[in-house]
Amino acid sequence: MAMLRDRKDQGERIVEISAKMQGTLSFKDSVNLKITGRFEGTLETRGTLTIGETASVEAHITGENIVVAGKIKGDVTAKKMLVLMPTAVLNGNIATPKLNIVEGAIFHGKCQMFEDSLDVDELSKYLEIEINAILELANSGKIPAMKNGNAWRFERTKIDEWAASERVK
Repeated sequence: MAMLRDRKDQGERIVEISAKMQGTLSFKDSVNLKITGRFEGTLETRGTLTIGETASVEAHITGENIVVAGKIKGDVTAKKMLVLMPTAVLNGNIATPKLNIVEGAIFHGKCQMFEDSLDVDELSKYLEIEINAILELANSGKIPAMKNGNAWRFERTKIDEWAASERVK
């Protein structure tokens, strides 16, 4: 039976998909998404994405926290953490700052580990500073930042160190 459930549990937004779907699924707000069916296409999530044991996903996936217990064919980018459970089978490349591969999981592909980084919007919320002020600090070299094309990226550990030293002054 195909099922799409959307509910709120104790203030958390939870969406469960146990259907066969294809296309682009994108969330701008944080949501706990669980897929137990079949999905093909593109997934862009915030919050936690769980690929259940019975799930089969063929997609390019971008999310914050991703837990895989089922099968994935495609590249996976986890901005915070990726966990491959013992029943996971992942065929594709992964990029994440934190990776946990539990014994029994199968992974075929390349892995790129990167520092936990923030974009300008995320840093604005993180530091509670206006976006224009952050851009001014980045452009003047007063805040640790990296230019990636036309966009600024900020490594969380360097920002934390910078913020601690700036508060002392």
